[in-house]
Amino acid sequence: MSTRPSSTRPLSTRPSLEIAVRASAVLGEGPTWDAAAQRLIWVDILSSRVHTYDPATGRRTTLGTEQHVGAAKPRAGGGLVVNLRDGIGLYGADGGFDWLLREAVPGRRGNDAAVAPDGSLWAGTMRYDEGAGGGTLSRIGADGSHTEFLPEVTVSNGIGWSPDGRLMYYIDTPTRRIDVFDVEDPDGPVVSGRRPFAEVEEGAGFPDGLCVDADGAVWVALWDGAAIRRYAPDGTLDRVVELPFPRPTACAFGGADLTDLYLTSARVGLGAAAPPLAGSLLVIQGAGQGVAQPAFGG
Repeated sequence: MSTRPSSTRPLSTRPSLEIAVRASAVLGEGPTWDAAAQRLIWVDILSSRVHTYDPATGRRTTLGTEQHVGAAKPRAGGGLVVNLRDGIGLYGADGGFDWLLREAVPGRRGNDAAVAPDGSLWAGTMRYDEGAGGGTLSRIGADGSHTEFLPEVTVSNGIGWSPDGRLMYYIDTPTRRIDVFDVEDPDGPVVSGRRPFAEVEEGAGFPDGLCVDADGAVWVALWDGAAIRRYAPDGTLDRVVELPFPRPTACAFGGADLTDLYLTSARVGLGAAAPPLAGSLLVIQGAGQGVAQPAFGG
């Protein structure tokens, strides 16, 4: 895999952005397509809210959580698994809440998370002050088993897998890198061989959330970069989607045929200068072909 720029200039576009949900999210994050319910799930971390959006009907719901919520993913039996300030929680289909893993660390909160092909949850943490090495990346099994995979990260962010489940991508934002690991068994937790997949040059923003399309290309949101980038499977940059706000946070394919790219965004830190669409959930229809995402097995 190459971390060098492509020898051909990447295609830069200003696509037709549509407003899926007009909102003023402080820190919108974690868009996830819930295939069973045919809806998009996303969070506003600092407002402690989980949102859902059904593009077929326009129906929206909001769930308030008692703590800051870094990510929310569907569960195989219904309900949600959430990455909260003090650990991993479960909401049942009836709305009831239980802790799956409680691990409160002062000054630290949950951040991005993703469900692996084997149904486990890979969940990241970070310090509120973004202190170097103060975060982690852990694997949480369906039975609540907990393995700390990376103990000293700073801002644990985007996580995703190649279509065949043999590669895992990961972002620790201040490194400006998307890293890649080998997955020795897609049905198990053995992951190794960390190496750089692509690097974001200084001045272009910081890599945040990511998703992987059916071609094995990696899409990444650039915080303070006002863009989404697509990196080909060999790590070369082949597309840049310019955006009308500086802080896109994450992206995910959704819709009935998984061809629409949903984008979350943030207003935090922008003050009165925040553009009108900052904090909204946006969609680019027909952006590519996504891959169905598994639900958490617990």
